[in-house]
Amino acid sequence: MAADGKKFRLRRLSVAGDGKYLFVPLDHSVSDGPVVRRSGWDDLIRAIVAGGADAVIVHKGRARTIAPELLGRCSLIVHLSAGTIHASDTNAKVLVGDVEEAVRLGADAVSVHVNVGSDTEARQLADLGAVAEACDTWNMPLLAMIYPRGPRIKDPHDPALLSHVVNIAVDLGADLVKTTSANPVDRMAEVVESCPLPILCAGGPADGSNPVAYGASLMLAGCAGLAIGRRIFTAPQPAPLVARLAAVVHASPVQATEPRPTLKTGAA
Repeated sequence: MAADGKKFRLRRLSVAGDGKYLFVPLDHSVSDGPVVRRSGWDDLIRAIVAGGADAVIVHKGRARTIAPELLGRCSLIVHLSAGTIHASDTNAKVLVGDVEEAVRLGADAVSVHVNVGSDTEARQLADLGAVAEACDTWNMPLLAMIYPRGPRIKDPHDPALLSHVVNIAVDLGADLVKTTSANPVDRMAEVVESCPLPILCAGGPADGSNPVAYGASLMLAGCAGLAIGRRIFTAPQPAPLVARLAAVVHASPVQATEPRPTLKTGAA
């Protein structure tokens, strides 16, 4: 059956086959600038794969620079949205790729970014809906990266607001959803309870706190995984950090042995 194509791809997105996910977004090179020097790109991919990540997330052009043998069992997700820190509205996102391109690149999934509460929310929601329709045509899984972010958002870590945001992803046709964490972290359980889709949490604030403890707390709250980029690619040794995060994500049951962190309001 045609729909089996999406099922196969979703299965590949979880290396352990347990429906849990550790994704490493590397799309920051469009929004913020290079994540590593050119000479260090292959080594970064090797470290992420060696650590046991389930997928990397990159833009279409960057995907063409990755030798297939580097990824091994690690999946490829092509990010279709873009915006930069130099824009007049840094919360605006536009589509810069499509699902058919991702299919040609061999992607296992695509992702789309939506900032709910931004000045361009309407267009971003329309883009998410259109990509979801194309994903159904091509049997491609869709990860919605959806955040409460913009001038009308008072508390981006409010559990009720996050529950609304992740359910937008459900209603518009996503298969997986990535968002920010509730504050305190254990209230993420309320968000998980509200949503029928697997929820992955973003990496949290780059404030020197322990990302493994943070991840363990989120998994205890019922999240299906983590999507951590900056805290991995800026780490002195990415591979051991990825391995520790992968162990937390895929452990059953999760054992949190370190103190639960408290997020700072406004962290992305």
